This record gives sequence, structure tokens and C-alpha cells, in this order.
Amino acid sequence: MQAYKLKGTIDSAGNLVITEPVKMPPGDVEVIVLQVVEMVASSTVPDSDSLPEMPKRRTKIKALQNWFEKTQPAPPDFDPDEARWEALKEKHNL
Repeated sequence: MQAYKLKGTIDSAGNLVITEPVKMPPGDVEVIVLQVVEMVASSTVPDSDSLPEMPKRRTKIKALQNWFEKTQPAPPDFDPDEARWEALKEKHNL
């Protein structure tokens, strides 16, 4: 199975419309849809180059306490949609 990443829209009737040309032979396809969720910038958080001190994450699970202290938050350029796509490709051997 070959994977293609295409852009599309859902029209008012609920139909998926692919907005890019598709160079594939005719036949059945399996479609995985990832909905685009736009992030709203918070006006209460000032923009700054320095990262604020990482808040302590508390958990009642002792096994996770040490792990939380060692992990870093996701970087600002992290793309959750790209991460989902990579996970789906790995899961479905695409």
C-alpha cells in the first residue's frame, strides 16, 4: 500500500473534495481524514524568546514522578498533525 498526503475540504453536503490533482490509477482507496484544528493565540501570554521555568507536574503515580521531572515540554515548532500522520504511517505500514 502506498501513502499519499493530499489537501481537501468538506463541502456543505458533507462530501470530501480533494483540492489537489491525484496521479493514481483508477481503483478503490482507503481514506484517513485528519481534521485541521487552528490554534488560537492567547493575548494574555506575552511573546518572549526565553522559555518560562517549567512548572512541576504532579502525579499520584510514583513511577511517573521521576519521568515527569526528566522530560521536557514539546518544542514550540512541534506539529501535532505531522506527528499524527507519522504515527498512522507507522501503524498501517504505509
